[in-house]
Amino acid sequence: MCGIVGMRLKNPELERRLGELVVPMLDVLSSRGPDSTGVAIYGREADPDLTKYSLVAHGDGLDWQRLASGIAEHLGKPVELRQRGPDAVLATRADPDAVIRSLGELDPKVRLAGFGSSVEVFKDVGSAGEVCERFGIPKMAGYQAIGHTRMATESAVTTEHSHPFVVARDLALVHNGTFSNYASIRRRLSAEGVRFETDNDSEVAARYIASEMRRGLDLSDALRSVLKTFDGFYTLLVATPTAIAVVRDSFACKPMVVAETEDYVAMGSEYVALGDLPFIEKAAVFEPEPEEIYSWQI
Repeated sequence: MCGIVGMRLKNPELERRLGELVVPMLDVLSSRGPDSTGVAIYGREADPDLTKYSLVAHGDGLDWQRLASGIAEHLGKPVELRQRGPDAVLATRADPDAVIRSLGELDPKVRLAGFGSSVEVFKDVGSAGEVCERFGIPKMAGYQAIGHTRMATESAVTTEHSHPFVVARDLALVHNGTFSNYASIRRRLSAEGVRFETDNDSEVAARYIASEMRRGLDLSDALRSVLKTFDGFYTLLVATPTAIAVVRDSFACKPMVVAETEDYVAMGSEYVALGDLPFIEKAAVFEPEPEEIYSWQI
C-alpha cells in the first residue's frame, strides 16, 4: 500500500503555490506510506538548453560547491549549484552524457535522482511532512508535480528505492501496487542494454516506458503497451513536461481519485488528499476506469 498524488496547474497564477498545494496532499497520505517520500516538481525554465541534475548525497558533509567546481573544470562549462536541504541540483548546458560520467568519476557516493530541462526530484527516507520540510517543498513553484509516499513491500527502504523514478530526461513515474512479471521484463530490457539502479519493480516500469518512448511512442501509447505487457495490480501516474497521465490495471483494485476544475487537475490515492484544494467543491470528481488511459496535455 502506497500513496500517490499529482497536480497539473491550468491557471498560471497558482504556479507560485504549487509546493504549498502538493505538500498537504502528500502529508495526509503518510499513513499509506510511512517509509519514504518523494516529489518531482516541473518548473518553467527560461533557458531550455539548461539541463538540471537532481543529486543525492550518501553520508554527511559532502562539499557540493567543490563537486560543482570539479564538474565545471572537468567539462569546461559553467555549472550552477542550487543546494536543496542535504542534496543539490546542478544546472549546466554541458552534454548530459558527459555530466553523468563526470559525476561517477568525481564522487561515486553521489547518486542521480533525475535530470531534465523541467524536472527537479526530491526524495528520501521518512514521512511526507519530514521529507518535504527537509527540502523546502512547500515554497517551491512550478506548473506540475507528482509525488509518492511509500510502504515498502518488495525491496529495501532506501533513498534509491523511493519514488518518483526519473530514469529518462524529464520522465517521472510513481506507482501504487505490484507487478508479478517484472523480473522477466527486467531481464529482457537488460539484454537490450538497459541498466538498472535498484531491484524495485517500479523502476522496471519506468525504464520500460522510457524504452517505448525512445522507440517513438507517445506517453499514452507507451502506457497502453504497459497494459499489454505487465501483469499485476497497479495504478501508475506518469509525467512529462507536456503531459500527465494515469492508468489502472484491469481489476482497478488500487485506488485513485481525480478532481478537475478550470484551474487544475489533481489526483490522489484517496479523496482526502484532494479535500482541501481550492474550489474542490466545484470540481468534477471521478475514479479512473480500468485499463483506460487518462492524459492531460499542455
